Amino acid sequence: MGTATFIQDETEFDSLLSSESMLVVDCTATWCGPCRLVAPLMDRLAEDYSDHVKVFKLDVSNNAAVARRFGIRNIPAVMVFKQGELMETLIGVKPYAEFTAAVERQQ
Repeated sequence: MGTATFIQDETEFDSLLSSESMLVVDCTATWCGPCRLVAPLMDRLAEDYSDHVKVFKLDVSNNAAVARRFGIRNIPAVMVFKQGELMETLIGVKPYAEFTAAVERQQ
């Protein structure tokens, strides 16, 4: 079963950016209530797209530098990367279909 695992630090984040052709990163925090609503959707996305998309979570409390680097000021924020380039950022709680649509647009 696919689940979105946590990125530990900026080094791991940069490594994933350079090695994965398609990457979805859920910017979250343990204290964020709305983030808890998005978390199971990210796990589902990881499962449904496991053959060609890598889905990860990034705790912005522990990785403030990454959040600043991409201008993340509000969470939950889901960033979609293709070939290491940020293609789209979805802010706030969204229906699952909006997350899948963002991934599909980059196929």
